[in-house]
Amino acid sequence: MTTDPTLRGYWRDLHALQEELDAEIAELYRAHGIDGVRPRFTFPLLRLAHSGPMTIRELAMSLGRTHSAVSQTVTAMRGEGLVETIPGSDARTRVVQLTETGWDLVPFLRAEWRATEDAIEALDAELPVHLAEYVAAMCSRLAERRFRDRIAEHLKLDDDLNPKP
Repeated sequence: MTTDPTLRGYWRDLHALQEELDAEIAELYRAHGIDGVRPRFTFPLLRLAHSGPMTIRELAMSLGRTHSAVSQTVTAMRGEGLVETIPGSDARTRVVQLTETGWDLVPFLRAEWRATEDAIEALDAELPVHLAEYVAAMCSRLAERRFRDRIAEHLKLDDDLNPKP
């Protein structure tokens, strides 16, 4: 028996499913002649289109993502010519705005977003247990007792890895 805890992964299948769905969305982009756009770009591109230029911090907050994650995404989108950054109100801030190329993609991305939401809702309706209801139930339980506390309840140190003196 191995002691490698990473061989057990409760969320592994869910992460694999999300990666597979993203890959299929990327395939749809390519089929429509859209290269260099990753599914993770769609949310920030649409938010910028609808809310206007904003700092990376503002964009991250509006998306519910970390500053670091959005900064990396902005860098990747800038590399594809979809956004540009200009100096903000002080030397530390950068304002992100769509380029003409980014704006040209907005109608397709808006339609794809709506179609994806419709498709995933229809798929969810086919399931015996709706993912949306499952997630809501999980959030409700976590509001009653935090995940951190649940982990702490199960946390045991391996004696062989952390021997006592």
